[in-house]
Formats: sequence, structure tokens, C-alpha cells
Amino acid sequence: MLTLVSMMILTGICLFLALRKKRPIFLAVPFLSIFVYFLVQIILVPAPFMDTVKFIFSLR
Repeated sequence: MLTLVSMMILTGICLFLALRKKRPIFLAVPFLSIFVYFLVQIILVPAPFMDTVKFIFSLR
């Protein structure tokens, strides 16, 4: 729950900064943070990294 709230706050701040400063690079920050979060969660799995990635993408 804390992660969801922090991602929402980060998105709100980045949206505010993007509109205020007129720099679209701030809109990429929430996407990068979500990507880093998923990468960390994959790394925390006790199986080898490539096996975990193969397993995730082989799910149907």
C-alpha cells in the first residue's frame, strides 16, 4: 500500500513539474520508477535472474 501511495505522489509531483516548467522529461520519471520497482522485485526472487525472467514471460 505504501508503494502505491508513493508512486501516486511521485506521479502527481512529476505531472505538476512537467506542466509548471514545461519540460516533458518529468513525465518519464514515473515510468522509470515503476520499471525500477519491477526490476527490484524480480531480483528479490531467490531463483536465478534469467530463469525468473523466462518464467515470467512464459506464463500464459
